Amino acid sequence: MRTKRMTSLRLGVVALLGLLTQVSANAADKFGVFELIHRSSQPFEETLASVETALNASTITVHAVHEVRVPEQKQQASVFVVTSPAYMEAAAGESARTISAQIMRVAVYTWGEDQQTLVNMTNPEAHAMIFYAGSDNYDEMLAAARLAADEIRSALSEIPGEAVSIPQSPLRTEKHYRKFKGDGPARMMTKFRRFEKSQRPVFEATADDFQKTVDSISATLASSEVSDSSESTGWEQLVRIPVGENAVLFGLTNPYIEDRMIGINSRFRSEGKTDEFPYPGVDHVAALPTDLLVIEEDGETHVLQYGQMWRMQLYFWDSGYRAFTANVGVPTAIFDSIEDLLAEE
Repeated sequence: MRTKRMTSLRLGVVALLGLLTQVSANAADKFGVFELIHRSSQPFEETLASVETALNASTITVHAVHEVRVPEQKQQASVFVVTSPAYMEAAAGESARTISAQIMRVAVYTWGEDQQTLVNMTNPEAHAMIFYAGSDNYDEMLAAARLAADEIRSALSEIPGEAVSIPQSPLRTEKHYRKFKGDGPARMMTKFRRFEKSQRPVFEATADDFQKTVDSISATLASSEVSDSSESTGWEQLVRIPVGENAVLFGLTNPYIEDRMIGINSRFRSEGKTDEFPYPGVDHVAALPTDLLVIEEDGETHVLQYGQMWRMQLYFWDSGYRAFTANVGVPTAIFDSIEDLLAEE
């Protein structure tokens, strides 16, 4: 009898250790901020059309499609800005400051020596880990983000080619995302700020001026004179997306930010890079557009943009520390350009 009890005890311990090992392994899993979801068997233009048709026929809402200006037009890339109505409904009770998690992007781009057309997306799960880390409903929001990702994967699964699910760099653990304030030694460049402190004020207005502020920003962007990629001045409004009754997210882009985002991730990479097709960093264009938030909170209207070094590390840390030091002035140029444009609102 004692032998049977000891055997049962040992089996119980083994089972417990196995469970703990599995929990530990799951905790150590790394999630890409991007995810490759399709290898197309069609050329770029046909793939782009197939993706647009599939998304429009799905439960996903397409807000904009933008042709990215790849340097020298060496390769092709376009970005879809999308939302999931089900995900937005799940987040209805969350803080207005978390709305960036709701804006998802799908990129179609040519890559590698054979210039195969690939499709990836920003990973909703990784973004939920950042923006809902402090929510009382964290587990529910993470589950809703997974379902939103599945909506996109399912919508595109039948287009010609091969459906895949491959995490793409930068890769981080859930623990890292939940406390995200930058990476490695470059955290000092973000001033060790998490997303809340990285939402930097552009200006404030009264709560009654919320809609007036939103409309005024749209008008300013519409009249903004956009420079070429040599200057950071001028911004285009890709999207204006209401998220609930007290928040609007603007998605902004210009030739300068597109050139720098592709360049920073291409300069020090070798995989997928050839003399004829020198920009493997097109697989990071789903980081576009950059966010401008207008939220009504605590009796005031707040216009916010992210510290661009925080945002650059989130999407481009795999470029390497050397790439960051070589582009150390870029985040400030982007941040100041948006601030200067809107400062007189």
